[in-house]
Amino acid sequence: MLLLDTHVLVWLDEGNPRLGKIALQTIIEALSSGQLGVATISFWEVAMLVEKQRLTMQTELDVWRSDLLRTGLLEVPLRGTTAIRAGQLQLFHGDPADRMIVASAIENGATLMTADTKILSWNVLHQKIDARL
Repeated sequence: MLLLDTHVLVWLDEGNPRLGKIALQTIIEALSSGQLGVATISFWEVAMLVEKQRLTMQTELDVWRSDLLRTGLLEVPLRGTTAIRAGQLQLFHGDPADRMIVASAIENGATLMTADTKILSWNVLHQKIDARL
């Protein structure tokens, strides 16, 4: 499974050129094989960004989420074991959403696609793809 970091999901949705061509092709392939996912916490993170007016959405968030899921995007739920793992990540920065997303990738054996340099440079996570490529 390919798990998208929150900003990658937003970039994909808005057609942002920061999403690299290789990354986009990888996303398309994962979606076509039913292996493209996003952590539940990403929907919370988008809602918080909208609430803080750091992100503008063209549709209501519940409609946006439903539309994404209807296209075949899989929602990876936050389980208790994932939350515990997120709290126990060693030598990882303190952003709670990033911790939950990384823990979701680890728990599900997924490859995480992100452009977050803190995550990309964290050597414990081996299954990762730079979304800028």
